[in-house]
Amino acid sequence: MSSWKLILPCTRDEAERIDFENPALAALTPSPVLLTSERVADDPTSWQLEAFFDGKPNSAALAAVQALVPSAAGIRPVAERIRDADWVTLSQAGIEPVHAGRFYVHTVTNKGAVPAGTKAFRIDAGLAFGTGTHETTSGCLIALDGLKARGAVVRNLLDLGTGTGLLAFAALHLWPRAYATASDIDPRSIEVTAENAGHNGVALGGGAGQVALAVAPGMEHPLLIGRAPYDLIIANILAGPLVELAPTVSMALAEGGTLILAGLLDSQAETVAQAYRRQGLRLTGRIDRGAWPTLKLVKRARHGADRTTRLSRGKGEAPGFGSW
Repeated sequence: MSSWKLILPCTRDEAERIDFENPALAALTPSPVLLTSERVADDPTSWQLEAFFDGKPNSAALAAVQALVPSAAGIRPVAERIRDADWVTLSQAGIEPVHAGRFYVHTVTNKGAVPAGTKAFRIDAGLAFGTGTHETTSGCLIALDGLKARGAVVRNLLDLGTGTGLLAFAALHLWPRAYATASDIDPRSIEVTAENAGHNGVALGGGAGQVALAVAPGMEHPLLIGRAPYDLIIANILAGPLVELAPTVSMALAEGGTLILAGLLDSQAETVAQAYRRQGLRLTGRIDRGAWPTLKLVKRARHGADRTTRLSRGKGEAPGFGSW
């Protein structure tokens, strides 16, 4: 069967919000392979969506893909025939490995020589956003590395908007006896996180040294609430949701706990930081990688009735939620 490709321009925001469970896509047989990537580095308006088809797509298939990226609504979608190939594998071959702090991130096709003293993670490009190549992800990896180097102790952590699970895996590598939770609003991201856990030997579950998974919009899930407060929360999402989630994310962070925020542009950094200052956090560090800053904040201690406390827990149980 012949292979065909459709390329459509899109924005980074559209790329991150693609609904891979879209009924119109699910109805296509076979379903296309979808990939998103930057066309212009550090420009959130210059991304592209590539759709690969086994067989020439009909107008309904083209329309279903085009509907995923509203900014391309005025473009006539035209697919071109390409030579037969495993396009997921070939697309990953062009992605360079990332060395950030003590971490080395690669796909199945580009592992190469792992630098001495690094922890390697295989994170394949594909249906969930985030392979570790983007500056926001590498900024978070560097922030985690620095946190560990300064002697931070983390017993309970949350990767909010996990994407592929990479940041949760990296944090658990640094604090291997911690309770770790990874959540995302997209069910497909959690499926991919589970797959990536298998590739990287990361244990899933609710115990110490394991990653518990949840599909959740923000903090709205019993698991996320029940395991709070967290010593460390990582949120690599977008500036708008980061501001909107400031009250609930801050409430779920333990006193003295660390919050790492990314996914925002340089022009949005002060707005995001200010939203968390209002919740009793202070900015203690910033990592700039191109136009993408990573912010590190710490929650100030509170006293009296406003103080967040942990519930007591038995042996082998996850940390308990105290009070909002």
